[in-house]
Amino acid sequence: MRIVEQIKQHKIVAVIRHADEDNIVPILNALAAGGVYAVEITAETPNVQRVIEVAVKEAPKDMLIGAGTVLDPETARAVIMAGAQFIVSPTLNVETLKLTNRYHIETIPGVLTPTEIQTAYEHGASMVKIFPANTFGPGYIKNIRGPLPHVEAMVTGGINVDNMNEYLKNGSAAVGIGSNLVNAKALTDETSYKQLTERAKAFVKKSQEIQ
Repeated sequence: MRIVEQIKQHKIVAVIRHADEDNIVPILNALAAGGVYAVEITAETPNVQRVIEVAVKEAPKDMLIGAGTVLDPETARAVIMAGAQFIVSPTLNVETLKLTNRYHIETIPGVLTPTEIQTAYEHGASMVKIFPANTFGPGYIKNIRGPLPHVEAMVTGGINVDNMNEYLKNGSAAVGIGSNLVNAKALTDETSYKQLTERAKAFVKKSQEIQ
């Protein structure tokens, strides 16, 4: 099954910032315990290649490990070499798409306008990241999906357990959730990891209301 199809099936992608090689596996285990099986580890993370390597090697079974905040082809290649299974960007960089196409790695570029969405599609993207989604709201997703149904959408930016389903009902195939789900710096003890699992469960339970 293609990565995009798996992301659509999961609906939720956890955006992990400021993790390290010591806490990334406990984070992944806590998320998996809560039913979240797709993550993106952001590229500005110190030693991100090593963090991704550890994540890929020791992740729970069936966990999708992607790299986020990838701004250029050089970074894309580095995280792909580390084992990233998919790439997410906050912007549309055609050269990055060309690079990831060569490696047969799915890239989800950040876009906002219909022109950017179609440009991404014409350069090989089958899913795009609408960012920042909260600036325009769920209605915007419905409006742009009308003339562009051939491109799947993931929304990121201000997504929480209360508004997530409005985006899913209005045409988003998946949601990217950052600090409202994972705050790596706040994970300091067993209790905080249990709380992460409970947050993950809450998001997953909510998403299951959308068929």
